Amino acid sequence: MKLVFCGTPHFAVPTLEALIAAGHQVALVLSQPDKPVGRSGEVNPTPVKVAAVAHSIPVLQPEKLKTNEELRSTLEAIAPHAIIVVAYGRIIPQWMLDLPKYGCLNGHGSLLPRWRGAAPIQWAIAAGDSETGVTTMRLNAGLDTGPMLLKRSVPITETTTSPELFVSLAQIGAELMVETLAGLEAGTVAPEEQDDSLATLAPILTRDDARIDFTHTAREIDQRFRGFQPWPGAFTLLRGKKLIVHGMHVASQPSVAAAGTLTIRDGEMEVACGSGSAIVFDEVQLEGKKRMPAADFLRGFQLKSGEILGS
Repeated sequence: MKLVFCGTPHFAVPTLEALIAAGHQVALVLSQPDKPVGRSGEVNPTPVKVAAVAHSIPVLQPEKLKTNEELRSTLEAIAPHAIIVVAYGRIIPQWMLDLPKYGCLNGHGSLLPRWRGAAPIQWAIAAGDSETGVTTMRLNAGLDTGPMLLKRSVPITETTTSPELFVSLAQIGAELMVETLAGLEAGTVAPEEQDDSLATLAPILTRDDARIDFTHTAREIDQRFRGFQPWPGAFTLLRGKKLIVHGMHVASQPSVAAAGTLTIRDGEMEVACGSGSAIVFDEVQLEGKKRMPAADFLRGFQLKSGEILGS
């Protein structure tokens, strides 16, 4: 097929590479504008742009889509069979949705209709789901509400983190998109409408999502910690200062202390959580200081059992 590909981050690159390897003609790539990165403010190309340039595919990075007549003329001239959208980060306007024969096809990192929205991979782990996956779908004007095409699921274990899941789902999504195009062309893939009553939302993450709420159980806190890596992470307050937590695990023993109460046990930082559970901090970083193992932190910061974290 003749395709236009829309994507921006590393997550989208495997799909672009898989489409090229499968013999499809990617006539144009759309990616978000390059942005300054890090403290240096150096402007780096998006990962999808880098991949496209390596294959000598033209790249456009428009600021706007809806009223962009030049882009519209370009796409109409290409007349793609399908527009593939993976983690592009822009709302696709109706004129683009209506343009290709097979529509605008999206690879979404969840088992729709569960986790519609910006951060489906992170929220699936944070919520304690036992599985997630990738769904290919035909985009419509709603937020991840279009008819589904193919799905593939993967398990979420008690140690799965977002970075790990991003890597595996990116590869699965790439394979699934190639299968989806082949199925559409052969007439063996039929769109299936989503059941809106089963939908859950995966809103964009904020810094405040990193704040640890010790009234939650230790298992729930650990799930959010693994889901919210590498950003926004996890933090609490210690003596009024921000304490970033870089590593944690669920304590093997229950706790009878009030939620947020610190217990120093065998050189470990154990904090009481909801329902009589407890979490152990393995690696921490007090604001303005270096990150370090919790045992080293305890040796240098004269903490005592009974202190309250979070305020």
